[in-house]
Amino acid sequence: MKVAFVTDTGTGLSPEQWQEEGIYCLPLQLECDGISYDEYVNIHQADVIEKLHEKKIFRTSLPKLGYIEDCFEQIKEQGYDTVFAVPICKGLSGCFDAMEMVARQLDLQFIGVDCYVTAVVQSQMIRKAKAMYEQGIDLDTIVESIQRIADSADTILMFRDLEHMKRGGRLTPAAATLAGLLKIVPICHINKETNGKVDTLAKVRTWKKAQEKVIDHVIEKGMDASYTFILAHVDCLDEAIAYKDKIEQRIENAHVKIIDLVTAVGIHTGLGCLALQVFKE
Repeated sequence: MKVAFVTDTGTGLSPEQWQEEGIYCLPLQLECDGISYDEYVNIHQADVIEKLHEKKIFRTSLPKLGYIEDCFEQIKEQGYDTVFAVPICKGLSGCFDAMEMVARQLDLQFIGVDCYVTAVVQSQMIRKAKAMYEQGIDLDTIVESIQRIADSADTILMFRDLEHMKRGGRLTPAAATLAGLLKIVPICHINKETNGKVDTLAKVRTWKKAQEKVIDHVIEKGMDASYTFILAHVDCLDEAIAYKDKIEQRIENAHVKIIDLVTAVGIHTGLGCLALQVFKE
């Protein structure tokens, strides 16, 4: 078998960056003001942050079907007979199903693994899959190995911009107003247990309590320094640095890496969001 490895820009990396690693990457679509953009092709993270400050509302969708078809036709022409894909999770996008459909139409074997999230977990899984394949490890073992990464992961999000959530239709106006009056901070998470969909974890009264609640949750799940800790933010780096220190103080020997929250998630959460992604490599 000759295997091509495929992912998408939910990873937070561009098609060009993935190409350097020998991995195919398809751009997710971002829509704003009636205009559809291909992520990292004709719109970039700085552009999105600027539009969020202008109170713009985005929608996301899977890569253009024509792009998937062109990519997989190219893969077949280059002599590959199998597509190994780790796309953005099924709970957030139809990308997985679209990739599988196109592969079948082109008589390519399709092996897809649901990461139950996106971002760094997704990146780590596709990288490890390719590295193991190059070591001569069989595909069943590869799937089992990277599935353990997805199974171990939890991503917890704290929101500041309830108005953005309201404008995007993710909170009713009444709920957003009530939450604002009561100073409620919603905490959500996404993982295998939520089937790759964003679900409510807790609601607390202050931002400080929300941060402590997230750390409590991680500790209760037994996520210690043997796990990888990624702290993502939407244009609030100083706050992320301060929160990183809190996490490292409470979880002995933990090392937290700070990144920008991937656009596919950040455009829904709004500015000021903090997201802690924890998984075992």
